[in-house]
Amino acid sequence: MTETTENKDLVQEDVQAEKTAEEVAQTEVQEEVELSIEEQYEAKLAELQAKLDDEENRHLRLRADFDNLRRRQQLDREAAEKYRAQSLLSDLLPVLDNFERALQVETTSEETASIIKGIEMVYRSLLEATEKEGLQVIKAEGEQFDPNIHQAVMQEQDSEKETGVVVRELQKGYILKDRVLRPTMVSVNE
Repeated sequence: MTETTENKDLVQEDVQAEKTAEEVAQTEVQEEVELSIEEQYEAKLAELQAKLDDEENRHLRLRADFDNLRRRQQLDREAAEKYRAQSLLSDLLPVLDNFERALQVETTSEETASIIKGIEMVYRSLLEATEKEGLQVIKAEGEQFDPNIHQAVMQEQDSEKETGVVVRELQKGYILKDRVLRPTMVSVNE
């Protein structure tokens, strides 16, 4: 073999080695590009998954808020229906007190007795109408004092009764269903 042939073979080997090196480099670059594209897709996927999770949490919170609002509105409607007459009955309490005072007047003549009888009939009708709406008188005299339904304005001493027992009722108290409209004013035994 001649020197030129050997040189050609060497050159070809060098060219082939360079081509192989270039192919390996290109393959590595392609793999890096493919890896970076995969990494980009994975990053994008992770970002989208995080957004989806946030939106699902937001949706669940909004749904819970909506359910709570609906439940509160239902309770408000029920309370409004249950206590719809509260304002009117509160305004009628002084009228009931005035009727009771009028009925305590002593009569001396037949005319006043018939007027008192008419007042009593109107009073009973008014009481029946208020009771239909749920108004009840709070029992006090002889009962144990309860600060939730009684208002103590005096103390008396009665050795025949226990301590903390209501001795006298000074003004009637009323309850509407389960709400106290006006506590009973009482005198309590010491």
